[in-house]
Amino acid sequence: ASHRQQIKQACSDSTEDRIVIVHGTDTLSDTAEVLGTSPLDKTIVLVGAMIPYEVTNSDALFNLGFAMAAAQLCTPGVYVAMNGQIFSWDKVKKNREAGVFERR
Repeated sequence: ASHRQQIKQACSDSTEDRIVIVHGTDTLSDTAEVLGTSPLDKTIVLVGAMIPYEVTNSDALFNLGFAMAAAQLCTPGVYVAMNGQIFSWDKVKKNREAGVFERR
């Protein structure tokens, strides 16, 4: 949990108003919630990979590029960019069985 507070503080302290955070997918939604419930007037996009970068056919590079575009296009708020979709921090969940993030 202290790591999430460090991420929140780093976002708050940053002079940038558009931020992409590469994050592990198992707890990505937890960090998004901490950021989403904080008064940060920035566009923050969290992203990860369902298939690790080192593995053939990883979605890591696609997701990263997609998150960078989302950070430039979205209004201030906290988002998750995965699987070619942008989710609001409070309307996303990881579906482990299907291997995707989806709306909740």
